Amino acid sequence: MNAKEIRENTILELNEQLGKLKEELFNLRFQHAINQLDNPMRIDAVKKDIARVKTIIREKESANNSTEA
Repeated sequence: MNAKEIRENTILELNEQLGKLKEELFNLRFQHAINQLDNPMRIDAVKKDIARVKTIIREKESANNSTEA
């Protein structure tokens, strides 16, 4: 998932996506704890995706606030 694809979504869609990513991260951490995780690099990828989504949500919120003022 890249930033260009993420920017096409609305803030509501991004919040839903953020929830799904957090749930996936929880499941990956759980699998890692019980030694059933096949690809440990997936944890890093999901963390980066979460950061991207949060950053773009923040950008969109800032843009909305600056246009309202």
